[in-house]
Amino acid sequence: MAKGMREIKRQIKSKQNTKQITKAMEMVAAAKLRRSQDAALAARPYTEKIREVVASIASSGGSIKHPMLETREVKRTAYLVITSDRGLAGGYNVNVLRKVSTALREHKSANEYSIFVIGRKGRDFFNRRGIPIAEEVTGLSDSPSFSDIKSIAAAAVQGFEAGKYDELYIVYNQFHNAITQTPVLKKLLPLADLESTGSKTSYEYEPTPEDVLNVLLPKYAETVIYSAILEGKASEFGARMTAMGNATKNATKMIAGLTLTYNRARQAAITQEIAEIVGGANAQQ
Repeated sequence: MAKGMREIKRQIKSKQNTKQITKAMEMVAAAKLRRSQDAALAARPYTEKIREVVASIASSGGSIKHPMLETREVKRTAYLVITSDRGLAGGYNVNVLRKVSTALREHKSANEYSIFVIGRKGRDFFNRRGIPIAEEVTGLSDSPSFSDIKSIAAAAVQGFEAGKYDELYIVYNQFHNAITQTPVLKKLLPLADLESTGSKTSYEYEPTPEDVLNVLLPKYAETVIYSAILEGKASEFGARMTAMGNATKNATKMIAGLTLTYNRARQAAITQEIAEIVGGANAQQ
């Protein structure tokens, strides 16, 4: 009995240590979530405004042409996949990787798609399956700047312009709140069906709309990618905070159950000792 009680006590101590870790991780994620959420929400108006300007130029005349606006026969597709560097974030990475895996099943061979990946979890996922990665970025800070992902964003956009692939999709978690993050597979290029969702505004361009468009189109695509990074970071911390909160609650329940079992075993041991003492005393009479 004593051995069993020591084992239960050891398990209680182990669960208490785990609870302290998960509680600390929950609090850290909550603190980081606030900053990431503010950054993600602040980026949305800028992304929408540049989208409005680009859409206004693209629809201003039929003579305006640009490789990023042209729809061509799809022979090869590229995916930019945004994951995290660390785990313990619930279904954050699983949902995104499941989304892109479903899309990849439509292709018969690796020659029909290219993969750009941000985050170690995504990189390791594709490496384990022998899927070639065109370019990768890992080790992003908790508050990434545009310069951190500029190289991979530019490579993905320039690859489309150069005709290396005919479509570019971005796969990430869209942030709604700390509990809800939605995996999204969003078509980024071509921009043939680009339409402004905001109010129609008249602009004057210098030197010409075509020159402005040549500068803005790549910048717009890169801005959408960066905005998705910020959405992904906010989603990551929200998912981690929720996952660690649930883990803390589960640890609390397990500790309560083990404590009850320990107290019952201790009570049984004491009762048994009392019965042996009484039995020994009666035998001596």
